[in-house]
Amino acid sequence: MKNLLALLFLITFSFSAAGNTPKISLEKYIETWKDVAISQMHSHGVPASITLAQGILESGFGNSDLAVKANNHFGIKCHDWKGESFLKDDDKRNECFRKYKNAAQSFEDHSHFLTGRSRYAFLFDLDVTDYKGWAKGLKQAGYATNPSYDKRLIDLIERYDLDQYDKYSFDDLIVNQEPELQNKKDTKAPKLNAPSKNTHTQAVKNKRQVHTNKNRTMYVIAGNHDTFYQISKEFGVSLRQLNRWNDFPADKEVLKKGDKVYIMRKRKRIAAELTNLKVTDLQELWEISQEHGVQLKSLAERNNITPPNFALNK
Repeated sequence: MKNLLALLFLITFSFSAAGNTPKISLEKYIETWKDVAISQMHSHGVPASITLAQGILESGFGNSDLAVKANNHFGIKCHDWKGESFLKDDDKRNECFRKYKNAAQSFEDHSHFLTGRSRYAFLFDLDVTDYKGWAKGLKQAGYATNPSYDKRLIDLIERYDLDQYDKYSFDDLIVNQEPELQNKKDTKAPKLNAPSKNTHTQAVKNKRQVHTNKNRTMYVIAGNHDTFYQISKEFGVSLRQLNRWNDFPADKEVLKKGDKVYIMRKRKRIAAELTNLKVTDLQELWEISQEHGVQLKSLAERNNITPPNFALNK
């Protein structure tokens, strides 16, 4: 139900975003995108206040060249992006930024960007109403280079009472949107009952095959477009815990199809076939750890290697 409602919101706002014009007021920006921000909060776990404040700050509340010409409201650069791009001077000349079909797609991608990269994993241990912790965490994780980035986000949230939207329940969102959805000429939204969190989790679990290796350690195989956040929610663990179990390197920002993701702590015991294995390359050591379900620390100690802090430490 949450994913369905989020999709309905994005479709609704896709049409209005297509006609986005410069000089929109800050108040109008908030009114236009608050429901989408709330929807993203319930489907991805990013506080609505943070989404709105970042959109306001990064896009000049929808009036920047990047927002007007590329529908990019969060200043997200290309990185591993496969879609259209937009070149713009930033820290360097002609930097590559993501270009979207509409602004609604930018809001969705912002959520995927945060949930899909391990350096932001620690944020999801915070309460969704802890906007100050989120603002400071975004700065700490390097979302922006401005040294006052967290203070600017907090100032926007408190000046415009954006934290009120962090307290909106999923049911509140449905009630607020039902009249609008019913008045849409081409939209006939069936009245659905939102499933409980446990019901949703179990339904997703049943669709994903869980494997067990020789070390009796359970894992899943990442598919196309899987994210750390998605898997953590499916199995009821925090993002931080998932990263610790998998000893993910700091540069492991996105999952790729075929990646092993352990859903329990890896074993300290080293399988018989690995007892005489000697390695010197730290990345190779992590790959062996992940392949055989052995804790990285145990392998490092056996090979007299002092590894850097592979696991996320933020």
